[in-house]
Amino acid sequence: MANTINYTCRIDSEVKQKSEVLFKELGMSLSTAINVFLKEAIRTGGFPFNVCLKNPNKETLTAMMESNQLLNDPNTKTYSVEDALKELKND
Repeated sequence: MANTINYTCRIDSEVKQKSEVLFKELGMSLSTAINVFLKEAIRTGGFPFNVCLKNPNKETLTAMMESNQLLNDPNTKTYSVEDALKELKND
């Protein structure tokens, strides 16, 4: 059996409780789940999942701004689905 040590860390009480319920349903303790996470992090050389801010890139931001401009422009031509399909067939 591998050498084990006790390690203490602070966890939000609600997060701990919900995590324990989840991992119990998966057949493991919170301690086992944390060990699984740490071993996978070691194996992959980082977080075993993507850690990033959910900020859109420049191209997406530009498209979002253009969309807002079109939505707020009273001169923007609008189509029903049927009209749009007819217009596409005419091109």
